Amino acid sequence: MCGLVLFNPRYGSPGGAGYDRGVDIALELVGVRIDVPDNTPLLVLREQAGRQRVLPIMIGLAEATAIHFAIEGVVAPRPMTHDLFIDVLQALHATLERVVVTEIRDHTYFATLHLSTADGVRLVSSRPSDAIALALRSGSPIFASEALLDEVGQDPAAAELDVEGEEESILDEFRDFIENINPDDFSS
Repeated sequence: MCGLVLFNPRYGSPGGAGYDRGVDIALELVGVRIDVPDNTPLLVLREQAGRQRVLPIMIGLAEATAIHFAIEGVVAPRPMTHDLFIDVLQALHATLERVVVTEIRDHTYFATLHLSTADGVRLVSSRPSDAIALALRSGSPIFASEALLDEVGQDPAAAELDVEGEEESILDEFRDFIENINPDDFSS
């Protein structure tokens, strides 16, 4: 049973209007890759069982870096934003039970954090990239709504992503990108 639902009205309800809280399908993180020719980071998730549909989501560079750091186990000398969020959850005796990528609306993906607290379950609206970064740091499972996968999930062959065995090449490609990044890339 869900208690309080937290959200910013400007972003809609947690999970968005299209999230019916029906069946959620377990996903695994394939990795973060750079989409050529745009040099845009792409988060690649895959259905763990069944058809193994792929869910590619374009994300920002900062979020890609946060996810990459979590994959690699990089520990910063001071907590980064996602580390701080996990620390706050622990201080409040809350746990991140799961994250669910819920819908796509106007080319924007939405996700929901499912937090377990002493007062019950709380749902918090999130960007998928932040939700995944938090899930990796907390060891929480990643899901997508069945409706979303039915709408945009791609057959691995049709997605032109060789997801079998590509995890290492994706990481290598991202490592090269991170190693060659220039602070001037962030200026406008």
